[in-house]
Amino acid sequence: MKINNKYAHRAACKTIKVADGANKKASVKQKRHAFLFGCSEFSSVEYASGGLTGTEKSTAEERYERLSDIFNFVTLPFYWGRFEPVRGVPDTERLINAARLFKDKGLTLKGHPLCWHTVCAEWLMELPDDIILNTQLDRIERDVKRFAGLIDMWDVINEAVIMPVFDKYDNGVTRICKKYGTEKLCKMLFAAARESTPDSVLLINDFNTSEKYAQLIERLLNDGVQIDAIGIQSHMHQGYWGVEKTEEVLERFSKFNLPLHFTENTLVSGDIMPPEIIDLNDYKNDSWLSTPDGEERQAREAVLHYKTLFNHPLVQSITWWSFNDGLWLGAPSGLITKDSKPKPAYNELFKLIKGEWWLTEEEHITDENGEITVTGCLGDYEVICDKKVLEFSIH
Repeated sequence: MKINNKYAHRAACKTIKVADGANKKASVKQKRHAFLFGCSEFSSVEYASGGLTGTEKSTAEERYERLSDIFNFVTLPFYWGRFEPVRGVPDTERLINAARLFKDKGLTLKGHPLCWHTVCAEWLMELPDDIILNTQLDRIERDVKRFAGLIDMWDVINEAVIMPVFDKYDNGVTRICKKYGTEKLCKMLFAAARESTPDSVLLINDFNTSEKYAQLIERLLNDGVQIDAIGIQSHMHQGYWGVEKTEEVLERFSKFNLPLHFTENTLVSGDIMPPEIIDLNDYKNDSWLSTPDGEERQAREAVLHYKTLFNHPLVQSITWWSFNDGLWLGAPSGLITKDSKPKPAYNELFKLIKGEWWLTEEEHITDENGEITVTGCLGDYEVICDKKVLEFSIH
């Protein structure tokens, strides 16, 4: 496999013994990327629960197959207000079914999020602040333990920078963030998650990519908080960031020498959201449609964005936010249309992930030691020689 020099850090060579002698044919193919190419997929919860029939079910099945054809990583929803709308009655079984659906396909899973002031449980408002805090910590312990083995990666806190000053509506999480302070709250949340699931990958996640976010991370690390990866959102409803801004963000957070996960990436294939909109949630457009020109633009920008991120050695994950159009904010930001047809962006990303950055199949001849040397992107592989199947990894 030929690797572009700028992606050399994504590949390696491995010599393995596959036969007892020379001149044996060996066929090698890649099974999985080590890099996490992901997508959020919230509609799978209803599909996995068996709640769909007829056309809805067949559409969901097609969407599920398309997603697992290209991605090896999925984010599932744990928004407290939807996951546990009634205190003590969490939607655990349906989420377990959804997690198993993707786990059976070999996909890695992440839960999003354990703490967030938006889509918060309304019943928290009836409780005093100290009880809200204890309930939040108990929620973390309950859910990460219950999903251990299925979901071993979590966004512990989402959008902490704005959390204490969020003023669109009152909610329990902003209350405790104001009372205890952002750093102290983060420290308690991470401690609860770490104690409950010591081996999980725990992230902090934010749309704020400014120095404020970097300074918060620095204070937390200096205070001994173990953050496994830094989550960075890039919702580009108002236009593609461009390579320069993307690299500025990468430089800002690279100083921590922690894995960087681009957790929420969007590019629209229709009209760009007006620049004067401050909060993306404030934009209302009942007919926000995908257009042919917009789809071509989305594909070009998606490829450039992925190449820019894949080129950076600290980036370990890229997650496209919303697989199909019209989900978040009604935006045409999916990789497939509302009727599940793949858009140009899907096809172009497929060419990258399962083409340029993938060893489809490669023939080798063993040397005198019965060995072959394989060069490929980091990940899991399979080799067939003399009707024997061997699995190996390139790290």
